[in-house]
Amino acid sequence: MPPLRSLADRDALRQGVISGVIDSVCSDHQPHGMDAKLAPFSESAAGISGLETLLPLVLKLADETALSLSDAISRVTLYPAQILNIKVGRLLPGAPADLCIFDPDFSGIRESEKLVSMGRNTPFLECNMKGKVTAVIVGGKVITDQN
Repeated sequence: MPPLRSLADRDALRQGVISGVIDSVCSDHQPHGMDAKLAPFSESAAGISGLETLLPLVLKLADETALSLSDAISRVTLYPAQILNIKVGRLLPGAPADLCIFDPDFSGIRESEKLVSMGRNTPFLECNMKGKVTAVIVGGKVITDQN
């Protein structure tokens, strides 16, 4: 729950990800209902719905910087798995078939009624963003298909 920071702080965080000083990125997904966000700012629940904007924001970072797409995706898959010492985040023979299939070229407006998350509190509503998860496969079974 860091406080809101300056553009210089944001740029330093981005540079940390690009350089590898920060090797993992997560969404800290907190899908609060509207009632939790209607209080005065200092009294409302902290956090936003971040799961559905994580991929587009990571893709944006790769598009706007020297970070390759492969390195960007590793920041939300392989490296967090290594930190947690769990055997996921790679495609290897015998590894769990846990996959997130996405279209990096999809471009669209993020609309509240189209979010899958129960929470709708995100500053990225009505923003045009690239990238869309098209399917999620866990243990070799398709659990969601957005095609």
